[in-house]
Amino acid sequence: MTAYEEMIQHTATPHAPWYVVPADHKWFARLVVAAALVETLRGLGVDYPTPDPARRRELAKIKAALERVK
Repeated sequence: MTAYEEMIQHTATPHAPWYVVPADHKWFARLVVAAALVETLRGLGVDYPTPDPARRRELAKIKAALERVK
């Protein structure tokens, strides 16, 4: 266990951290991974691009066409 802890301490960085995820219960492991992903994505501070009016019209046409497909 000491080697495991030392490896994590010496290889984790702020840019590339390690996450220790308990795997005794799948639902909890998945919850921990999802929370880490959400936290990381929020920390990126990115926004969705804002499409110009012409692109919005084009996307509306595409959406309407897809909604007609059954």
